[in-house]
Amino acid sequence: QVQLVESGGGLVQAGGSLRLSCAASERTFSSYVKGWFRQAPGKERQFVAHIIGSGTATYYADSVKGRFTISRDNAKNTVYLQMDSLRPEDTAVYYCAAGAIVSDQARYFSSWGQGTQVTVSS
Repeated sequence: QVQLVESGGGLVQAGGSLRLSCAASERTFSSYVKGWFRQAPGKERQFVAHIIGSGTATYYADSVKGRFTISRDNAKNTVYLQMDSLRPEDTAVYYCAAGAIVSDQARYFSSWGQGTQVTVSS
């Protein structure tokens, strides 16, 4: 399985910004669908965004459209999630994931990072 490592989480005030990074262990990461998910304590895991292997098509959950941007740096085997206009309800552990199927369902992603905490204060 491809190894994924997230970074960039932290504490931020409402209205602020963070950029999350997901570094992959191998070049073949470029052929996967790359997704970001999040999970708050006591709640189910939620889809946030994904980008297809080509890096030209993206899809976002309604809750983050217009505020979050997913992007890819092919040379660095890295995917980013730029988060702007953050809200307290964005507070969660954010996970990077990779899979072979274009989907917003977590079960179709076969590789997962360990997660990075994002906390937004009101």
